[in-house]
Amino acid sequence: MENVAKTLDAKGLACPMPVVRTKKAIEELSAGEILEVVVTDRGSIADIPVWAKNTGHEYLELVKEGDVLKHYVRKGGEQAPDKEESKLKTITNEEYLEIADKGPVTLIDVREPDEFAAGHAPGAKNIPLGQVEQRADEIPAEGDVYIMCRSGGRAGMACDTLGTLGRKNLIRVAPGMGDWDGPVES
Repeated sequence: MENVAKTLDAKGLACPMPVVRTKKAIEELSAGEILEVVVTDRGSIADIPVWAKNTGHEYLELVKEGDVLKHYVRKGGEQAPDKEESKLKTITNEEYLEIADKGPVTLIDVREPDEFAAGHAPGAKNIPLGQVEQRADEIPAEGDVYIMCRSGGRAGMACDTLGTLGRKNLIRVAPGMGDWDGPVES
């Protein structure tokens, strides 16, 4: 990609750090400039495009070079205001486990398929973050729906995306599978 104003090396970092570092790096650019984000975290394939869309930036391209992923993001003209965390209902892993012990629950795991296959909470349905909007009809519009990922970041982005579609029945489970002490299926 030509005209890259800045390159961010986020190789070796796992969710949510590539997005956290991307947010900081893009703040240093002027509107219209392009940021190259170099990562090895496969979760970034969904995370960075969704983050860009939710924050008013333009996601341009993903280039794969072996295990290295290069994302290109053009800084938008106006920053979208930060979403208020208070609008996003969040519960802990422990609170989720107590609720799940009482009966059937709807749990959506928004990690990538390989992360999900390596281990997930019992009964979880895998809808990767990058597919949430297209597969929203698979997520119940009634009753509580719990959204989980590795650390809570992608789950928050999924809740934001579904919220734009009018969903108000979403509860993020954080910190998620990265600090999960409950039973695991694979």
